[in-house]
Amino acid sequence: MDKSKILKLLKPGRIIYPIAIGLLVAGFLLFKDFNKDTFSNINWTWHSGVWCLAALMMVALRDLAYIYRIRILTDKELTWKKGFQVIMLWEFASAVTPSAVGGSPVAIFIIHREKINIGKSTAIVMVTSLLDELFYVIMVPLVYFTVGSERIFSIAEMSSLAEMTFGYGLFSVFIIGYFIIFTYCLIILYALFYKPRVIKWLFIKVFSLPLLRKWRKDAAKAGDDLIIASKEIKGKPRAYWVKAGAATFFSWTARFWVVNFLILIPLVSGLGMYEHLLIYARQLVMWVILLISPTPGGSGVAEVIFSVFLGDFIPNGLNSAMALLWRLMSYYPYLIIGAIILPGWLKRVYTKE
Repeated sequence: MDKSKILKLLKPGRIIYPIAIGLLVAGFLLFKDFNKDTFSNINWTWHSGVWCLAALMMVALRDLAYIYRIRILTDKELTWKKGFQVIMLWEFASAVTPSAVGGSPVAIFIIHREKINIGKSTAIVMVTSLLDELFYVIMVPLVYFTVGSERIFSIAEMSSLAEMTFGYGLFSVFIIGYFIIFTYCLIILYALFYKPRVIKWLFIKVFSLPLLRKWRKDAAKAGDDLIIASKEIKGKPRAYWVKAGAATFFSWTARFWVVNFLILIPLVSGLGMYEHLLIYARQLVMWVILLISPTPGGSGVAEVIFSVFLGDFIPNGLNSAMALLWRLMSYYPYLIIGAIILPGWLKRVYTKE
């Protein structure tokens, strides 16, 4: 992706589309599910404020862990302020593009503009992606066998909407998604730490097939990126990986616990540890669905699947309201912050030009 395309993608005006889609879907769901009695009977106590504050703290912890990780991966070439700007712009890029497209090319561009050479920038984004996927690959079986598949996938019986949208294919989608992510991790691990040129050769051969030939150039570029990244990360000390791995664990755990704390806001009796693990497990399934979302940042899709996947933990009539609150905390802020930071960041990194 060249500079002009990336700058076009980063236009602040692009926030209009995901915000419009998300609010339209959330508004429709709120209107459809609104229950006056449910809202009037909610007992808002100081506990509600505590759980709301806890959710906000998880959002902050997630971002702090991301900033710390980018500083570790850049060997602290980025200050805390620059790390904050890079992460916010990275999140902004991810929020205005479909999840299937991703923000990796934009992330490489952003890091490179911070005076980090293109090879190291590529390596940082590759390692970041690998750590994120490894977290998923490791956590899924741990949570899956702790909670049990029957409870995780019983959501198909919740409502006609859930049955029409997911039905019995939900488990298949989850398994296929997990297998793809697992395979991706194996390929990246082999390429980064063993033989990247073999993976490049394999990419070229696979994408030389008639149906895939038009992506052959992109596959070769991906192979080149792996070779460059492999050279950059070889010889990194154990502390480098331990710190980056710990930051990844805390950032993703905090991301998911935002939802756990939000669900506690309207509840009087609270939830047990098993219910918290079940909510955590269902979010892992939700994440696979959001990966294939065609809308920017999963906007619209996220609000629907939140209501479907987690509705049995929320009082009737509050599903859509809680979904909107979740997105207001974990998605929309990055659109706004990114759009605010972007003009000043562009002015700073292009001053000499």
